[in-house]
Amino acid sequence: MIVPQNLKNEYPFNPHFNQVGKDKLHYIDEGTGEVIFMLHGNPTWSFFYRNLAKHFSKTNRVVVPDHIGCGLSDKPQDYEYTLENHIENTVSLIKKLGLKDITLIVHDWGGAIGMGVATRHPELIKKMVIMNTAAFRSMEIPMRINILRNPVGEWFIRTFNGFAGPATTMAVTKKLSPLVKQGFILPYDNFESRIATAKFVRDIPMDTSHPTYKTLSNIEDKLKNLKVPTLLLWGEQDFCFTMNFQKRWLEFFPDSKVKTFPDAGHYLVEDKTKEVIAEIETFLKA
Repeated sequence: MIVPQNLKNEYPFNPHFNQVGKDKLHYIDEGTGEVIFMLHGNPTWSFFYRNLAKHFSKTNRVVVPDHIGCGLSDKPQDYEYTLENHIENTVSLIKKLGLKDITLIVHDWGGAIGMGVATRHPELIKKMVIMNTAAFRSMEIPMRINILRNPVGEWFIRTFNGFAGPATTMAVTKKLSPLVKQGFILPYDNFESRIATAKFVRDIPMDTSHPTYKTLSNIEDKLKNLKVPTLLLWGEQDFCFTMNFQKRWLEFFPDSKVKTFPDAGHYLVEDKTKEVIAEIETFLKA
């Protein structure tokens, strides 16, 4: 997939790819200096971090992958879209690029994936920025998401873009421009290309029988071992990752610097772009 010309100002990055088995994983790699590594969730892609990447690549090396099935990465139809595989793909990219002393920024599914990397390779992580996400077990899930965790839900998401499409209005409190909406849904324009957005939903482990339950449980058990400076940024109007999740993070990282935004939603970096950049900039300099 090629980013259309009208989105080049929003997303002006050169493409890079890492081979994952028979598939190609796309990533942004911009700037030089200390590494900032950003992991997106579902149903977004590296476009979610575009404003952070443009800003921080002036002073840092910024790397932002698209998970397999997302963004400009390949979207195989016979792939196992599991948390474990997304973690392994991320570790592979980090090793290929020789990254270390990483400031890790995570959002949504990027939290579980990123903490999977961090708990397995804590020596690579220098600082962490955590935004509206989870990397631990929870029985709290919105009904509108829970009802999609089955074959019928997968069909609905893939046929009607029933996840990435609604998110452009439900995940924000500030209305997105038509151009930005186009950017968010760009990679998910047909049944085949929406496979990961559906599989991510089905990979949410709500009981011990789920194949991803053990992976997530192992991450949760090791979170307390991460001893690095942490910044918690949170949109309080998130219908999915509510303030209960933010408070749970503080149980693992009680010394975190915390900033919440009462009038921001799940796509925090869209609702509060300048404020988020300012908070991260201060955190990096501390």
